[in-house]
Amino acid sequence: MSLVLDGLLAVLALALALRVLLAREALAAAIGFVGLGLVLALLWVRLDAVDVALTEAAIGSGVTGLVLLRAASAAKRMAPQGLAVRGLAALLAFVVFCGLAALVLSLPEPAPSLANEAAAHLEATGLGNPVTAVLLVYRALDTLLETVVLLLALIGVWSLSADRDWTGAPPPLWRYAPTPPLVFLARLLPPLGLLMGLYLFWTGADKPGGAFQGGAVLGAAWLLVLLAGLRTPPKAGSRKLRALLLLGPMLFLAVGALGVVVAGAFLAYPEGLAKPIILVVEAALTLSIAVTLGLLVLDPPEAPGQLPTEGRSAP
Repeated sequence: MSLVLDGLLAVLALALALRVLLAREALAAAIGFVGLGLVLALLWVRLDAVDVALTEAAIGSGVTGLVLLRAASAAKRMAPQGLAVRGLAALLAFVVFCGLAALVLSLPEPAPSLANEAAAHLEATGLGNPVTAVLLVYRALDTLLETVVLLLALIGVWSLSADRDWTGAPPPLWRYAPTPPLVFLARLLPPLGLLMGLYLFWTGADKPGGAFQGGAVLGAAWLLVLLAGLRTPPKAGSRKLRALLLLGPMLFLAVGALGVVVAGAFLAYPEGLAKPIILVVEAALTLSIAVTLGLLVLDPPEAPGQLPTEGRSAP
């Protein structure tokens, strides 16, 4: 029975990938991409990679899918690209595909792995989840850089606005008045999303979960509230907003610098205190990731009273 289920999921994933590639409209491709991400999440679960499945569902399919849906909506109001531009884009995509395929096929057999070494030293970290140990202990520098890159991506989005717009807020997510069912869901689901996001953060030290997954769920709950018009997007110049954006990366960096003094190496933890320090860092990262992902979905800020920019998206 399990082989039948795995086979069906594999066929469905290939069919959805083909549907995305052959879609004539950007909106249809974006919808297919969201479905493909959810199927891939199920495949990761079947491979016992629950952490990867959560990340794929929350960020790879959820947040990225919403960004693509908004981009597809904006593309409808833009002039279609010529055949030469589309051909160049297709050629570039094919070159990237060939490069990735060549890298995958050139991997040695068996693939090199440090899984045994990571598991052998897991007890010393005080953590029960080996994925969290890799992200926050063994490869903590990579995770720190990822949080900084996420913040830089948001700055890149905001940079699409003129300097005067940085005092304003992103425009509302909705183009028309939110419907009563949407408002009802926006009042019902966010408390559940808050509970789930906090649970994923807290359990990530010992079970599948963590800051990125929890932050994505919290960000989605916030976006639902904004989509229903129950709250307005914050101003880009708000000190509280910028403090939340910087909280996670700056605390992570401060902990790393403190490790040089108390443990003899950057991002090293004092013996016996690794787990509580990691939980504090992940708590800050969860908040920063939630706010950053939410703002990435929103449009760049606009100055108060300014007319909407041509081509801006809305669901």
